[in-house]
This record gives sequence, structure tokens and C-alpha cells, in this order.
Amino acid sequence: MIGYVTVGADDIEAAKRFYAAFLPALGYGVEDGPEGLSYVHPVQPGQPAMFPDYYVKPPFNGQPASAGNGCMTAFQAQNQQQVRALHAAALAAGGQDDGPPGFRDAYGADFYVGYLRDPQGNKIALFSCHPDDPRRDGQIRADTVP
Repeated sequence: MIGYVTVGADDIEAAKRFYAAFLPALGYGVEDGPEGLSYVHPVQPGQPAMFPDYYVKPPFNGQPASAGNGCMTAFQAQNQQQVRALHAAALAAGGQDDGPPGFRDAYGADFYVGYLRDPQGNKIALFSCHPDDPRRDGQIRADTVP
């Protein structure tokens, strides 16, 4: 299990606007501290923590932040509609489009995804594989037919 993901950011306020556009809708709360932003799922008493946490911070070595080539963090949305809505909200909050929401020939027929870059250039995917949503071929999944 992945416990947390950390990405670097030089402009924490720009990052905060961007991530606030979609992470709360996915159940994340935010703590804004002197070391940057901490996005975690609230934990109810007696319940286990839900992972992964997501941290946006200036690099600890003091050097400028840079996006990793080939690195991406993917967040699962509830359905295709939420992918579209959150992708649009993240663009309006300063993100860059890196691939509009839709199906990709290289992935399974249920995998619906939109790609973004945060203000620092970190790649983000918002995806859904909800069984009630249409597939790439327009069919519904066989395991959901009554």
C-alpha cells in the first residue's frame, strides 16, 4: 500500500488554488503549514486511516522544484461526470490541460481519464472505472447486467 505521495512546489499559494479545486471533492482535507500543504482523508474515531496522503511542499534541499519526467499521480473519481467536472475546475484554478477527459485506445474499455499539470508541472490524472458508466465501445460492463 502506498502511504503518501509528495510533490514539489515553488509557489505554494498557486498549488493550493489548484489542488483545492478537486481534492476536497475526493474526500481530502487540507492542512496548510509552514512546510507546505498536507492533503489527508479525515479519520473517524475507531476507523483506520485512508491512504495515500498527498503532500505539496517546497523541496527539502532548498533547490527549485521540478516535475519528474514520467511521474504522475492518479486520483480516482466517482464516475465520468466527476472526472469532467474536476478536470474543468482544476483548469480554472490554474492547471494546464495535458489530455482532456475521455477514453484512450491504449487502456481498457472502462478506463475514463483526464490529464492535467499542476502549476509546477507535476502530472495529475483524474480517472474513473465506474461500472454504471458507458464503456469506450458504448456498452455496459457484463458483470453489471442483471
